[in-house]
Amino acid sequence: MASPSPHIDPRAFGDARNHYSTDDQFYGSDRPERPLLPEDRPRGGVTGEVARHRGTWATVGLVALIVLIVLIGIALFP
Repeated sequence: MASPSPHIDPRAFGDARNHYSTDDQFYGSDRPERPLLPEDRPRGGVTGEVARHRGTWATVGLVALIVLIVLIGIALFP
């Protein structure tokens, strides 16, 4: 009889601790009956609802303000 694993003592083949479940049995043992649960926060939102974003001018203004602060800092502390 060929040994399934070279690390198991052949005298211990009958021991229940040396018999391992398959991956499906192991990972399925603690899964619920219906593993696919309904989504609690569906994606997509309401049809026709438009996402409101800050305007591009707000972003341009923020970047310009940061650049201005850096330039003033360089001018005041050369």
